[in-house]
Amino acid sequence: MNLLDGKVCVITGSGRGIGKTTAKQFAKEGAKVVVAEFEETSGKSTADEVGGLFVKTDVADKKSVDSLIQSTMDAYGRVDVLVNNAGILMDSTLVKMEEAQFDRVIEVNLKGVYLCTQAVAPIMKEQGSGVILNASSVVGHYGNFGQTNYVATKSGVIGMTKVWSRELGKDGIRVNAVAPGFIKTDMTAQMPEKIIKMMGNKVPVKRWGKPEDVANAYCFLASDEASYISGTVINVDGGVVV
Repeated sequence: MNLLDGKVCVITGSGRGIGKTTAKQFAKEGAKVVVAEFEETSGKSTADEVGGLFVKTDVADKKSVDSLIQSTMDAYGRVDVLVNNAGILMDSTLVKMEEAQFDRVIEVNLKGVYLCTQAVAPIMKEQGSGVILNASSVVGHYGNFGQTNYVATKSGVIGMTKVWSRELGKDGIRVNAVAPGFIKTDMTAQMPEKIIKMMGNKVPVKRWGKPEDVANAYCFLASDEASYISGTVINVDGGVVV
């Protein structure tokens, strides 16, 4: 039996990177995957690969999020798992950061998590079950130079995870966060080789993580194997945060 047999799983930002890998892993474990992605080409590609449903989604827009959940309900009649994976970067030091940079990252990475979770919570409460998984980051624990906006969102996600686990637990809903460390994706692969090696040497296990490492954590937390885990943050970072 697969870990996620028959579970309807909505994954935001699943057109590429960790989100796409998570969609593929969920499908492999028997889930019915809804690919919620703003970029149509990559979103449709992922949906085709996993045999799932693609819904063009701007997580920072309430109408778009409501349409995503309605499309999911129309197709499958329930929502078992929500993975709030969508996120963006607009790095700059504090004194140079423009207000628009700050606002946009907050809108997508923090407000987007709030909107998507708020949209699925009543459905999961009525079902009497559900799992919400939020993408944080190791920088949400200890900060990072040049990432005032990003770190604020990833720390905020940890806080919201703890609040929601308290509020929704009585309704059979589990809420957890995953905090990836240095993960090799298309974006990080474009960094200079010298920097990649230097950062890898900072990791106690002496390697960068793979998207599969994060996807496996999501898969476990989404499954009934993790039925007594809620309100926690799992670091997938090779020991960077200890």
